[in-house]
Amino acid sequence: MRRPASWPMYPAAPAWAQRAWWRFLAKTWRRAGAFSCLLPPTPTGDLHRHWRHPSLWLSQTCGYPLVTELSDKVQVVGTLCYDAPGCQGIDYRSWLLVRRDDPAHALADLRGRVATYNDERSQSGYHSLRAAVAPLADAGRFFAASFASGSHWRSSLAVLAGRADVAAVDCVSYVLLARRHPQVFQQLRAIGLTPAAPGLPLITGRATSAEELALLRASLRQALAAPSLVPARRALHIAGFRITSFADYQRCLTLDQQARAVGMTVL
Repeated sequence: MRRPASWPMYPAAPAWAQRAWWRFLAKTWRRAGAFSCLLPPTPTGDLHRHWRHPSLWLSQTCGYPLVTELSDKVQVVGTLCYDAPGCQGIDYRSWLLVRRDDPAHALADLRGRVATYNDERSQSGYHSLRAAVAPLADAGRFFAASFASGSHWRSSLAVLAGRADVAAVDCVSYVLLARRHPQVFQQLRAIGLTPAAPGLPLITGRATSAEELALLRASLRQALAAPSLVPARRALHIAGFRITSFADYQRCLTLDQQARAVGMTVL
């Protein structure tokens, strides 16, 4: 049986490691007669629409859309723990990146400058940055302007090119991108971190049964324990798995509400 599935959130990760990870999971599902896909398919069209598919088997989304758009559309499978600098348990932060020759030493030094972000729905690129600058805002404003780049990679390039002065790039994306594009990230530097937020949740559709949900969680635990996956886990910086729920992601809403309370409704 084939059901929609994807592994879309860290495209900078080594392809061989992603294939090894997915093949191991798919093998456990196939043995249980649950799913026949061998490689993580790339969803076509709107990813947010893909996540809403009632028969979704497994995907990884972002904390902010989980609690604002998907709470009645999906079930939470759990959250992977990563070992990249800036991660702790299920939590992650975003590095505040500027050009290496920028005189700024702290976020406060960027008042009146230009920010870029990957997507307005992104916890790591947009809402965590908004939460970080909210205490510094004056009448709800801090930056002179901000714009969407479309991805953390494009945000990094926009800062390097001088089209923006700062971007918030989550710590997992940062370590993966810096390994793939050292020539770019050697010309950038971090001046701080955003507040911690729960990392990317793994989700399944509302049609997934309790037995299937248990299978998904068991397969992830097996993947974390499999000796054959040690190289892939290291390359992907995956260090653990924890069963989580919507309640764990209420912190995303709390950060949003705290920013709104001081008048910072937009970045």
